[in-house]
This record gives sequence, C-alpha cells and structure tokens, in this order.
Amino acid sequence: MNKYIKPSNLHLSISIFIVANIALIYGFKPDLWFDVKVLTIDEFNIYKAIMGVYIAFSSLWFVGITKEKFWQTATISNFLFMFGLALGRIVSIIFDGIPSTLFLLGTIGELILGFYAFHQFKKSKV
Repeated sequence: MNKYIKPSNLHLSISIFIVANIALIYGFKPDLWFDVKVLTIDEFNIYKAIMGVYIAFSSLWFVGITKEKFWQTATISNFLFMFGLALGRIVSIIFDGIPSTLFLLGTIGELILGFYAFHQFKKSKV
C-alpha cells in the first residue's frame, strides 16, 4: 500500500491537501471563496502570515509521512492544529453568530480530522 494513503497517514495526507490549498487562497486570493474584503497592506500581511503558518504545518505533516521518526510529532501537531482551528470557530459561533456554510463545514472537517489524528496517535502505542 502506498505510504501516503495508508490509514496511519491518512489524516496527514488529507490535511496537507486541504491546508496547503487553503494557504494559497488565504495568501493570494482570500476573497475567492470567503466573504472578506482585504483593503490594507496590513490585512494582506496578516493573510500572508497565515499562509506561511499553514504551509509550515503542511510541510511538517509531509515530513511525518516520509520520515517515520517524525510521524508522532506530525500527528500531534495535526490534531492540535485541527482542534485549535475548530475551537476558534466554535468560540466565534458562540460570540459572533453562525458563519457561512463553508466555514461550518470547515469546523466539522477540522473536528473529524482532529479526532482521527488523535485516534491514530493513541493507536500507535506511543
């Protein structure tokens, strides 16, 4: 079986695909799918910084797939990343209201990936 799609790496592979692509959208065209208006250089700078963080985490997850000794670190960072995003979105839902369908689906996806990554980590017999 291809090591990129085996069950113990599936959370990392899916996350790389989604997060790396979203990084590029945030960095270069944040209004493509999202109802945002980036008007100042500072706002563009914030989105480019988010892009950098997303690409950095995607890179770590790739290293975790390709170098077994980094799998645990990549998996821990993956479930913390996903749960952190989901927590922030849930706090926003509570304080700011219901976002667009795309962000609601993102929250559900982040929770699913976070729980799957955590499950894979616990199953790995650390």
